[in-house]
Amino acid sequence: MTTEPKPLGGRIALVAGATRGAGRGIAVQLGAAGATVYVTGRTTRGKASEVGRTTETIEETAELVTAAGGEGIAVPTDHLEIDQVEALVARIDREQGRLDVLVNDVWGGEHLVEFDKKVWETDLAGGLRMLELGVRTHAITSRLAVPLLIRHPGALVVEMTDGTAEYNTRFRLNFFYDLVKNAPIRMAFALAHDLKDVGGTAVALTPGWLRSEQMLAAFEVKEENWRDAVEKVPGFEIAESPAYVGRAVAALAADPDRARWNGRSLDSGSLAREYGFTDADGSRPDAWGYMIAGETGNPDVADYR
Repeated sequence: MTTEPKPLGGRIALVAGATRGAGRGIAVQLGAAGATVYVTGRTTRGKASEVGRTTETIEETAELVTAAGGEGIAVPTDHLEIDQVEALVARIDREQGRLDVLVNDVWGGEHLVEFDKKVWETDLAGGLRMLELGVRTHAITSRLAVPLLIRHPGALVVEMTDGTAEYNTRFRLNFFYDLVKNAPIRMAFALAHDLKDVGGTAVALTPGWLRSEQMLAAFEVKEENWRDAVEKVPGFEIAESPAYVGRAVAALAADPDRARWNGRSLDSGSLAREYGFTDADGSRPDAWGYMIAGETGNPDVADYR
């Protein structure tokens, strides 16, 4: 009996910021496609980050990657600490000799977001911390990991954010959050410029309304009964699981023609239509399309799911 080769067998990926949410979903789906995935974050067994959650750890993410069919390797890393990121890249080089996919998903600033406040009303220290967590970490990681990434043609960098370039022409929550979530879109554009001459691809990618662990906890539901939250928050019906954006990254990484996306701002829903994958429940949510349609009408969720 022969086994079909997995599309990402032999590929090495780094998911920076893989403790929970989109990062975990991406790591697991890369593993399901056969990749070896280094997963990083600040929450480990016995030690929480400033987010304050101890229910998810990078060790658990690595175990989920392995259980999905890949190889998960947890490396505790604070991506604001240059020496830690240098050590991480050196370890990947030493153990694998290559890196094929870099996913910049470091964030962890939800607890700092102050909704609908003017810039002069926001906490300056909290706002600057958001910029450190969501922008500086990405810049450090790209600068230090890309030299290993470009040793082989076909390198892929995925800058994770919230919102597409089209949607983010709208104001996003407050001054600092707006900056943080638009920066990765521009980072992908700039990285695409640098990578195109060496056969690499960089994109910005956003999930839709994500059923992350933190979001489910905020709505006091679990993945198994998430629809119970729809009565209180009707728009949540368009929500998607972390597996959906994970499948988007896996599809990009497996596409030999992925360079056609270079520099683009993408979302899980549009890539699902392009590559034919679905969310874990078999649906194909288009959260950003639904939200844009909702600004001028009363769209039926069924048309966007």
